[in-house]
Amino acid sequence: MFGPAEDDTLHVMSFNLKYASAIGLNAWRKRRPVMAELLSAELPTVLGTQEGLYAQLCDIANDLPDRYDWVGQGRAGGVADEYCAIFYDADRLEKLDSGDFWLSDTPDVPGSRSWGNTVIRMTTWIRLRDKRTGAELAVFNTHFDHVSEESRVRSAGLLRERVGAVPRDVPVIVTGDFNAPAEHSAAYTILTDGTGLTDTWTAAAEHASPLYATWHGYHALIPDGPRIDWTFVRGDLAVTAAGINTHDHLGRYPSDHLPVQALLKPGTS
Repeated sequence: MFGPAEDDTLHVMSFNLKYASAIGLNAWRKRRPVMAELLSAELPTVLGTQEGLYAQLCDIANDLPDRYDWVGQGRAGGVADEYCAIFYDADRLEKLDSGDFWLSDTPDVPGSRSWGNTVIRMTTWIRLRDKRTGAELAVFNTHFDHVSEESRVRSAGLLRERVGAVPRDVPVIVTGDFNAPAEHSAAYTILTDGTGLTDTWTAAAEHASPLYATWHGYHALIPDGPRIDWTFVRGDLAVTAAGINTHDHLGRYPSDHLPVQALLKPGTS
């Protein structure tokens, strides 16, 4: 679709990896080569992932070039349970700081949950410096609950608050699986109404693909279906292109979600 970023452009991807099951038609050992093929072709500057397990993330780190690094921890704390890990091209971007918070009434308590979550939900963030431009950048990557609407609404409010704490002169990227349709959900409205966050799909100067539902469950793709995986930007970042990647190998997909991608041009918004 886009391949490695050129010049000062940032290539951002958000991808729910589907946790690494050991059995079945879509076991991780069968999907991993397709995932490696996709990521090797795209080489995003920043990759926000959801659902990855520690060993699975280590596989992805091994399949990416050595210049990539990543941050995050399991949602149950340490290496336990699923991650919202962020990978980044360390040749291009320098880590300044990173951390995690949980989508709960006690966001700084690892493994905490509230608001009707059936599972633990969290956000990982990283502060970066672009070695090409010298500019700083903040990235938030999250995974909202799939059952509780109250949780999605409260999670959106907490994420809005944390993004709002980033100085306005620092560009922000938000990636995630929000488990709600873009443009047609309360969580989307909370995150976009008066926050300065812009949906890269709706803002893109060009679309590199048709619109598809971003969750397909390993079944036929759904044209014009709901986008539950979103990427937002705030600040001095123009969205030159966006796309939904349908890469497969002989009918096998790397995940039950499609990755969403955007090309961002600093200094031109």
